Amino acid sequence: MRARKSVVLAAIATLGAGLLAGCADDGGDEGGSGSSGDGKGKTTITLGLFGTMGFKEAGLYDEYMKLNPDITIKENVTERNENYYPALVNHLTTNSGLMDIQAVEVGNIAEVATTQGTKLLDLSKYGKESDYLEWKWKQAATADGQTIGLGTDVGPMAICYRKDLFEKAGLPTDREEVGKLWAGDWAKFVDAGRDYQKKAPSGTTFMDSPGGLIQAILSSETERFYDSSGEVIYKTNPAVKSAFDLTAAAAEDGLVGNQTQFQPAWDTTIANSKFAAMSCPPWMLGYIKGKSKPDAAGKWDVAAAPKSGNWGGSFLAVPKSGKNAEAAAKLAAWLTAPEQQAKLFKVQGNFPSTPPAYEMDEVKSAKNEMTGDAPIGEIFAEAAKSAPVQVIGPKDQIIQQGLTDNGVILVAQGKSAKEAWETAVKTIDNNLDQ
Repeated sequence: MRARKSVVLAAIATLGAGLLAGCADDGGDEGGSGSSGDGKGKTTITLGLFGTMGFKEAGLYDEYMKLNPDITIKENVTERNENYYPALVNHLTTNSGLMDIQAVEVGNIAEVATTQGTKLLDLSKYGKESDYLEWKWKQAATADGQTIGLGTDVGPMAICYRKDLFEKAGLPTDREEVGKLWAGDWAKFVDAGRDYQKKAPSGTTFMDSPGGLIQAILSSETERFYDSSGEVIYKTNPAVKSAFDLTAAAAEDGLVGNQTQFQPAWDTTIANSKFAAMSCPPWMLGYIKGKSKPDAAGKWDVAAAPKSGNWGGSFLAVPKSGKNAEAAAKLAAWLTAPEQQAKLFKVQGNFPSTPPAYEMDEVKSAKNEMTGDAPIGEIFAEAAKSAPVQVIGPKDQIIQQGLTDNGVILVAQGKSAKEAWETAVKTIDNNLDQ
């Protein structure tokens, strides 16, 4: 989640290590051989990953190899998912060139489960279902009830906001009071933006971008682009049109910046404090830190979103064709177990998909220098636990990107909401037909 296709992917690759530096929404595999003996009596397990998933950085490979002296672990990392995923599909289709473990981004998991699920091991025999968020576990389920991926992380949605800008605009700054402004209703969130804009510091908007707003709204819906039977419904789903229209109204009223997220011009708006609020999964704090000036530290805070949603996250899958699929499945289960996810969060910032990790000190006591004393672990944990079990379709990324890059952004650039919707639909339908 989302998750957008190249937008989020490009963003997270730049974050590097450090608390909340990025989630597994970003680049990976160029193909390779399966696991094999290394000639010294050890079994080599290979991982095809994208972006900075953090297993190596958090020392998890070294820890596992110490616990299992007969195992050697090697990873093959591609920077961006947009380069990684097409190669993965090709390798799965030909059943060759696969790593022992392959990462799959949340926006691609439905397509993989639908079209390639028979080539992947059922990991329900290795991972413990009760350890994972219900909706995360279900995202990797096939039609016949198998689990073809174990969740590495999630992107529970909150709202990050600038306390100094809120204060200058006459809005409350306490995170509990801020959350009450829009509790339960995205329309109230836009109304808060109108209140902000009345006294907004010169040159600032309430929110960063139309894409960020529609992403957040849609992330909180159970059905978006597909229904539970697999039919494409984005054009007829009232929730999608309502999200589009609400975002368009915010754009027409000048409440959002005229920027596309994760592009250089958008980065500049972060550095120059040009907006007061943004949709904010945990990994976004790493992006904020990376693009902000030093004096921004401590000026941000985190409040609950109007409704819980999810943006981002990935899975580890194990191809059946691997020479040591059993050993690979055991490693995948260990890497995604609560204890390891908590360690990964502390070092890398990937938010756990396993609720038992939320009670561990690495998560429960987590802080971030951009948001001061905000209990980010607790805030994001509550959002994760209450996020909907969302229907994910094979072309979600194409539809989401069409609604943003060929839709609501046009309203911020002067088009009418009607024109923008028609352009988005035309673009999406053309891409779905390809």
